[in-house]
Amino acid sequence: MKLHKTLWMVLLSLTMGQVWALDEGVDVPECVMQPFDASDGQVDLKALRGKVVYVDFWASWCGPCAKSFPFMNQLHRNLKERGLEVVAVNVDEQLADAEEFLVKQPAEFRIALDSQQACAKTFDVQAMPSTYLVDRKGVIRYVHMGFRATDADNLRSQVEQLLSETP
Repeated sequence: MKLHKTLWMVLLSLTMGQVWALDEGVDVPECVMQPFDASDGQVDLKALRGKVVYVDFWASWCGPCAKSFPFMNQLHRNLKERGLEVVAVNVDEQLADAEEFLVKQPAEFRIALDSQQACAKTFDVQAMPSTYLVDRKGVIRYVHMGFRATDADNLRSQVEQLLSETP
């Protein structure tokens, strides 16, 4: 786990100041993942077209990720009836690391597994967490890197704006 964290930090430091993540205005890429909960089917981001999708890439070692989970739980509770789908994509190589994290930070929303980081590479994720807000047409409208409590109002506002738009 420490080697994986170190590798992410090295990659982040090499790309500081450069934006490599998918840009706003791009269609959500093909990305199919395994669900964390075996009772759910595969998580296919393109299949969620028609909903506003809050895609959040996270890892167990990420401190800001732990702070974002209560916010995402609240968003899910308050806005799922209006068409919001929260999908948190775990990139840990070991499932046990994600399981341990989720014991401390339970999720009321969908968790997808990306242990090979295939989707993270497709999205060109460069920070933990990285959030992509996708509109009902399947277009990435907003990209956020990192999470601070001060980001919550802006994120909520952007989600609500997307929910108010007609497809």
